[in-house]
Amino acid sequence: MNLNIYLGMLRQAENTLAESFRQVAEGHGAEPDVHFLCRTLAAQCDRHGELLHPVVQRYGDNSSDNEPERLHAQGLATTRNGPVGLLRDLQDLYLLASLVDVTWTMVKQAGSALRDKDLLAVVDQCDAETATQLRWLQTRMKQAAPQALVAAR
Repeated sequence: MNLNIYLGMLRQAENTLAESFRQVAEGHGAEPDVHFLCRTLAAQCDRHGELLHPVVQRYGDNSSDNEPERLHAQGLATTRNGPVGLLRDLQDLYLLASLVDVTWTMVKQAGSALRDKDLLAVVDQCDAETATQLRWLQTRMKQAAPQALVAAR
């Protein structure tokens, strides 16, 4: 069974996303909605890792030699300046959240095959919250795009 590989990926991706949300919150503190919501979403990602803990205890989170290194995403180490910088940082967060989202989908498929109700309960909660994160990021990018791409000089 290789579920442990995806659980390891998921834990790492949630952690990377949490740290990236915190980075964007601090880097774009002049945008109060971005600052506070990104901090809230980072805490949500941290909670996802906590909820995964009992599942990982059961199945492991081995990132063995079978796992391709390219499946790990880099988080945001810095933020960019200005309206275009905000838009690009939000887009980077969206890409990271998409990785988390699709990984939850794969873990859900495994949980269904295993008929693991506890795993499926964790997936249902965390996957739904990740979907909300994606919707907020997409909405915020739509809001920022006209200012960043047309009005800003």
